[in-house]
Amino acid sequence: MIAHLRGKLIARHPNQVILEAMGVGYDVTISVPTFSELPPAGVEVALHIHTHVREDQIALYGFLRPEEKHLFEKLISVSGIGPKLAITILSGMPADEMTSAIRGNDVARLTKIPGIGRKTAERMVLELRDKLPPVGTDQIHVIPSLSAVQEDVLSALVNLGYQRAAAEKALLSIEKNGTFDAMFRTALGVMAK
Repeated sequence: MIAHLRGKLIARHPNQVILEAMGVGYDVTISVPTFSELPPAGVEVALHIHTHVREDQIALYGFLRPEEKHLFEKLISVSGIGPKLAITILSGMPADEMTSAIRGNDVARLTKIPGIGRKTAERMVLELRDKLPPVGTDQIHVIPSLSAVQEDVLSALVNLGYQRAAAEKALLSIEKNGTFDAMFRTALGVMAK
C-alpha cells in the first residue's frame, strides 16, 4: 500500500500529476485545491496518498495536506460515493465549508457541488455528521507545506511516539533551513519543554 510519495513533479494538470520517485513515474489523481497549491513542474513535492484497489485497477489519489486525505477517506466511506466523486466533491467546495455544511445538516449547500444530488447529500450528512470534527478545533489542523527534510524530521518524531500535531507545532517553531540532525535535535528540545 502506498501512503506517501516524495519526488520530482514531472507534469501537473488540474486533476492529475505525474510524480517521479526513485525513477518510477506515478500517475496520481488530485483535487483542485491540491493542484492550486502545487509548485511548478520540475520541483520536488511530497503527497499524502490514498491507494484505491479494485479488481481491475489500482489508482492513487494524492493530497498536499493530510486533512484533505482524511476527509477524502471519510467521503468514500459513504455509500454511493466512490473515489472519483470524492475528488469532485473536494474540488467543488473548500474542506472547512464542507465540514460545516455536513455538521450543520445543510443539504442545500452540499447539492451545489457538481455531481451531488439531494439523496447523496443527505447520506453524507447522515453518515458523516458525527465523524467529522467541528470547524475551528485543533483536529482540523492546517500547516504549510513542509520541505523534504522537515517531512523526514516529522516522520522520525511520530515514529518515536510523539503526537503528530505536537511534532508539527515544534517543527514550525524552529529554523527551517538546516540538516536533518540539527532540525531533529532542535525539535526534540522543543518537544521536551
